[in-house]
This record gives sequence, structure tokens and C-alpha cells, in this order.
Amino acid sequence: MSVSEGLDVGDEVVVDVGPVAHGGHCVARHEGQVLFVRHTIPGERVTARVTERQRSFVRADAVEVHTASPARVTPPCPYARPGLCGGCDFQHVDPAEQRRMLGDVVSEQLRRLAGLDREVVVEEVEPVLGWRTRMTFVPGPTGHLGLRKHRSHEVVEVERCWIAHPGLPDVLAHDDWESPSVEAVVSSTGDTLVVADGPVPDGLETGGVVSLNGRRREGRGGVTEEVGPHRFRVTGSGFWQVHPESARTLTDAVMEAGDVRPGDAVADLYAGVGLFTAPLAEATGPSGSVVSVEADHGGTRDARRNLHGFEHVRLVDATVEAALRRRLVGERLDVVVLDPPRTGAKKAVAGIVALEPRTIVYVACDPAALARDLASFAARGYELDGLRAFDLFPQTHHVECVAVLRRTASAPD
Repeated sequence: MSVSEGLDVGDEVVVDVGPVAHGGHCVARHEGQVLFVRHTIPGERVTARVTERQRSFVRADAVEVHTASPARVTPPCPYARPGLCGGCDFQHVDPAEQRRMLGDVVSEQLRRLAGLDREVVVEEVEPVLGWRTRMTFVPGPTGHLGLRKHRSHEVVEVERCWIAHPGLPDVLAHDDWESPSVEAVVSSTGDTLVVADGPVPDGLETGGVVSLNGRRREGRGGVTEEVGPHRFRVTGSGFWQVHPESARTLTDAVMEAGDVRPGDAVADLYAGVGLFTAPLAEATGPSGSVVSVEADHGGTRDARRNLHGFEHVRLVDATVEAALRRRLVGERLDVVVLDPPRTGAKKAVAGIVALEPRTIVYVACDPAALARDLASFAARGYELDGLRAFDLFPQTHHVECVAVLRRTASAPD
């Protein structure tokens, strides 16, 4: 059945819900047509209302539940409902079941895209509400700030976000913003920041204000983050993990997986402000070397400040692909750590393999991109030796993975 012959936007049908799929929805079928249905759980029977048509499937929301899963709970946030805020995918699901569903998604992506049969258990990381330390809001129809609907530019004005960290500047308490977006930031040390254009509302308490183009307007221009003994400056909207336990959790996992030894030559790719570079440099010691590669100029500036105490660290201000192509990371390495954007590292795989590292540690926030790249590494002689998954974006479909790859005996020379 083609979509043109089937369901249209606004149509409602009763369906039995099948497995969870990557993207925050579950799969259902109606008269041979595939539906990707949000706000439901595998095993339920629901009324699904079609919200979008594609060539071979439709998207839908579960607007009525006829047979509920035992894992269904009442969403704590009144905006986590069909047709409202699109930020949270799974507030209607018990947290333990959320992690099981995320594990199923990672396992399915590995099986389908990398040919790997592996059961993935997603590890719990508290808190599951009030965790997001960086939040971006946009003005709604009346000027009050809000969040966008799922796959839409429409804005739902909100009085509160249930996953926002309680220490964020209270930008939602003010309506007189003249900025296309307003980002609120709080750091692990308690520093606060607002990133916005236009006048700053009277009475807003924040440690600093930065414009959308990165220019410091008032107070501090960045925040300080602490991870173990290391301190990191993060300027404006610079990248930093948003869950308060993310940085520590991922650093511990990366260092365990990498097994870096004194004297090793190491590369930290897509390095940001140096979150992994600092402990990697500490592990290699002055007899080793670390190359830290980051394309964002602001991130490189922050990294230069954050890593100035390590004389054996070399910063490369370039894209990873360019750095590999121009051999800016060296001829051979012992360990490579990469934390690419959501789209993955497809164009960098061959260049990384050419360095012949004994270990590759891949940090990924998208299981599909990870699985695709694992298949590429496997074709070049690097096999998956271990994988951990962490629930660092609770209530959403996002999941963070740390994969470790080892060079096989059959790897081409």
C-alpha cells in the first residue's frame, strides 16, 4: 500500500504497538502501512492520530490508550503530551523500562547496520528529572519563552521545564525578551550564564550575559566546570555535556576503555574544550604525547587555557578530516579517542585506521551513526571489543555509548 492510498494527516486508527524504534517512537502497522507512533510503549493497544506522511510510512501520536503497558506512568510534565512540547519522548514510561527500550534500540542498530548480535544494557545515571544544565528556549506566540513541538517550528510556551536543572537562571520568569533564542547555563561549580541578544530583563539573576555571536555583554563570558582534579573553562554556548554526571561518567568510561600507558602517543579527536585530553595527558605522562583536534575556534581557545599545564599536549585547530589528511596527528598512534557529533565519523574512519592504533575508543550519542561506523572499522580490521551505554538524557530517546575497538590479527598492514 502506498501512502497516497492509505492514511492521511489527521486520520485516527486503532493499532497494536510493536517494538521501539530509533527516534523516540514505536512501530505499528495498519492494513500493511507502517506507523511510527510516539507516546506509546511496546505491547500497548492505542488510537493513533497521523501527524505526518512520508513516502513509505506515516508518523503518529497515541491519543488514546486502550490497553496500557504495566510500565506506563503519568508524565510529570503537563507539556509532555501529544501535540505539545517535543523535547521529551518517554516521560510516560517508567525509567527502568526507558533504559530497557533504549538498550533494545542500540542492539537493533548494531544488528541491522553492523551485523553485531549484542545485548545492550543501558546504565542508570541519576538524576532522571532536573538534569539538563544547558537549556535553549525560544519566544512563543505571546512573547513568553517556550519549546518547539516535535518536528515543528511551532512553539509551546511553558512555565517550567521538568528536565531543566534547578540551578539555571530563571529565564522563564521574564517575558520581555527580544532575542531569537535564549540559552540558560549552569555549571558544576555553580556558575551561571545567559546567551541571548537584545535587552536583558530587569531582575534576572545570572553571572554573565553573552550574545548569540559569542560576544561577552555583561559579567563573565563563560563558566567553569570541574571533573575530578581538572577545571575547564567553557565560553558562551561552547559544547559541554548537559547531564551533571555526564562528564565524570564518560571520562571514567573512556579512561578505562583506553587503558592508556605512560609514554603512549594518543589523539583526542573532536576534543572540544579538552574534557578527555586532560586525563589522557595525565595518563601518558610527560614521556608521552597527546594531540587534541577541534574545529571550533572557540573550543580550541578554551582548550588552550584548560590544557596549558600539559607541555606534551599539542592543539590542532582544524577539522578531524583535515588533520588526518594532512597528517597533523602524526604517523602512528597507540590510542585514539573520538567523540564526534551526532552524524558520526564516517569520513574519518580510514584516516584513523591508517594511524594503526592498538585501541580506538568511540564516544557516540547516536546509535545508528555508531553502528554504521563500527561496520566501517570492522571492514578495516578493527573489531568491537566492548560497549557500555549510559542513560545521560533521561526521558528522551537519546543514549550515550562508549565503544572500544581493538586491532585484529588479520588487520591489513
